[in-house]
Amino acid sequence: MSAIGNLRERVAELADLAALEMLATWDQLVMMPAQGAGARALTLGTLARLAHDRAISEEIGSWLQEAEGSDLGDVDRDLVRVGRRDWERARRIPPELAAERARACADGQETWQQARAEDDFSLFSPALKRNVELARAYGECLAEGAGPYEALLQDYDFGLRTGELQELFGALAHDLPPLIDGSAAKSTPEEMAIPEAAQRKAVTAMLRRIGVDDGGWRVDVSAHPFTSWMGRGDIRLTTRYTESGTESLLSSLHEYGHALYELQVDPQLERTNLGGGTSMSVHESQSKLWENHIGRDRAFAEVLAGELASAGFDVAPGQLHAGIVSVRPSLIRVSADPVTYPLHIVLRFELELALIEGNLAVDDLPAAWREGTKRLLGLEVPSDALGCLQDIHWGAGSFGYFPSYALGCLIAAQLWETIVAEIGPREDHLRRGDVSAIQRWLGEHIHSHGRRLDTIPLVQQATGAGLQTAPFMRYAGSLTAA
Repeated sequence: MSAIGNLRERVAELADLAALEMLATWDQLVMMPAQGAGARALTLGTLARLAHDRAISEEIGSWLQEAEGSDLGDVDRDLVRVGRRDWERARRIPPELAAERARACADGQETWQQARAEDDFSLFSPALKRNVELARAYGECLAEGAGPYEALLQDYDFGLRTGELQELFGALAHDLPPLIDGSAAKSTPEEMAIPEAAQRKAVTAMLRRIGVDDGGWRVDVSAHPFTSWMGRGDIRLTTRYTESGTESLLSSLHEYGHALYELQVDPQLERTNLGGGTSMSVHESQSKLWENHIGRDRAFAEVLAGELASAGFDVAPGQLHAGIVSVRPSLIRVSADPVTYPLHIVLRFELELALIEGNLAVDDLPAAWREGTKRLLGLEVPSDALGCLQDIHWGAGSFGYFPSYALGCLIAAQLWETIVAEIGPREDHLRRGDVSAIQRWLGEHIHSHGRRLDTIPLVQQATGAGLQTAPFMRYAGSLTAA
């Protein structure tokens, strides 16, 4: 077999192992009995070790070297280019560190669930210390002259720099509070209380309307909504149902954006190292586009209100829309309004950067969280369950992940302005629940490329500009002026 043939066979194996790891993690968070946590941690550790061993083999280096001197097509050239990058990064990580991180992440997620349920940070602190130490060691293996945190960023968003994030997030921290303060002075509608049965029926009907079917999808419930994809025809998203009710509608659209991205990657990239979303910030831009620019659109509120009415809960579209776009600082990130949401990420970025760089001790995290929440959002944090225990990410060892959420908001606003400019206003279509043109545009300009383009080149190609805060600020301004 040729070098490129051998390389394709190996990256297909690695894609299969990654799918198995995702399936085991999905099961842990959705269906696994709690007492299975110890065995699952060992299973995930074994999978991580096997995948790591296959990813760093000398054979890959030989195949890459031979393929780099061959006459290749466009896709194979990108496969080799990204393969070289992945291989060189993976080889810097000792196999025992990769396996230890996988075990610690599985343990940390289970410990986080218990600590959050009991509102007891002390239960989580040892696992978090272990994850911080392992993340720092991992980052130092990859640093190449940069800091360990910047090295961690590259796993989620290759090419981003810590300094660039500090500049972008500094602008958000400066520009958003005046908008929020002005909006907070206005009256805000009371939160609705939608019965869970009505939520479930409305979520199912809404997702079916935009393309979710039983043949290739699962929709489940988890403590923290997320999306998994094991391959074409096996897409799984989760949501959660709360007393207010609108969170389940919006989080389902959010997770659908992630799922659609993976579903519309060019089929010829399947089971290659190019066959997934290019970065977490672009992934988040897709979920935020569906959540904010479609789900929170005034016209689409007519669709949501109609589905709720069919499920037995009557609400006027205008009332529903006012509730889901009202600016009301809150403690919980996943239920935050679209204007204050990025400030939740600014806080997490500051804290995880300090943790990894050694400027913040784990035991001081709850106090630092309370101080940051007061400074950025003007809110007092009454408990750690509503503060530093609300997110699963650090329990899962995911440091460098959080910035993608705010970057996703920025990119989504850029993409939405471009979509409207290129295919026209969407109000009449959204009022009918017709999102087909949006799906096609995203498939052509974003999804189909997979990992062939990194974040900034992809955004530049799709919108004609690099990362900006101005489109998001225009979107935020339209909500706070209403």
